[in-house]
Amino acid sequence: MSGTPARTADAATAAEVVCLGESMVTFLPSQPGRLADVPSFGRGIGGAESNVACALAAAGHRTAWVSRVGADGFGDHLVEAIAGYGVDTSGVRRDPSRPTGIYFRTATDRAADVHEVAYYRAGSAASAMSPRNIPYVTLPTTRVLHLSGITAALSADCLALLHDLTEPRPGRPLISFDVNHRPGLWRDADASPEVLLDLARRSDLVFVGEDEAAQAWGVTGAEAIRAALPEPATLVVKRGAEGATVFSGAGDVPGAGDVTTVPALRVDVVAPVGAGDAFAAGFLSATLRGLPVRDRVRHGHLMAAAVLTVPGDLTAPPARAHADGLAALDDEAWGRLRLGPGWTGDDQEVRTT
Repeated sequence: MSGTPARTADAATAAEVVCLGESMVTFLPSQPGRLADVPSFGRGIGGAESNVACALAAAGHRTAWVSRVGADGFGDHLVEAIAGYGVDTSGVRRDPSRPTGIYFRTATDRAADVHEVAYYRAGSAASAMSPRNIPYVTLPTTRVLHLSGITAALSADCLALLHDLTEPRPGRPLISFDVNHRPGLWRDADASPEVLLDLARRSDLVFVGEDEAAQAWGVTGAEAIRAALPEPATLVVKRGAEGATVFSGAGDVPGAGDVTTVPALRVDVVAPVGAGDAFAAGFLSATLRGLPVRDRVRHGHLMAAAVLTVPGDLTAPPARAHADGLAALDDEAWGRLRLGPGWTGDDQEVRTT
């Protein structure tokens, strides 16, 4: 499939992007420290796929979130909160016998040794998703179907659903897949590398971090990751503070295709959570608009910077004209940018150094 998804016949009313996966009620710490020491928590929402849907909707795209939640108050909160961003939640089903998942986390970066997450999602409504209760034919017509490796880890039925959704078929939308390797979620940790690699190979657009690839597949470096994943038409390798490298086209031919590397922005980080989902949303937004690869990555960096400069996983993105202006800067000006809290406002002056 091409790097820019084709429009469908009813694109005027259909969702441009459908995001499928579990969302949970998130309890955010009132202060840094161990979970045992945090005195209170604020309530939020968290889910890789719903985060992408919310960010895209806030950026002006038509999005839908498909999932299952419990017939409980937490399920009510999730559906109402996500719909509040402008996301179509008509594809969310309520499960009368299984609860909505919740989790607690510390304020530190997920990659830090002291980071803690306490999940209460075993047997959740979303873990019961399967090809039987969310068959492919019932999904809304869309240009992009966004999935992640988190769903594959939830249950055998969820994995079967992802295999069904990534099956090559006529008229299949562009499949966007974020590897999202979370070792703690897998009951069979030894199976996760092969499963995630297989799903990525069946997808058209893949997001993966260098750290994830090293941990899951023992592969180091962007070129080696591309060698391990030649099939996707577009492979986005996220390299942390170094930026991102995109391989596009002819991945199955050694030495062919285009390689684009875009440096990351310098950001005054408030909370290091949600950046990966925001990056995917920014990249997808620019893809839907048919922008060049460099600008797709820059929009990913800008959307990630918006989230990194607020306490939670979600925030209003910069206005499109504001983001377009920054993405159009020459390389020298881009390299001088430094973004801090409040930078997304139209009246805010963006700092350069």
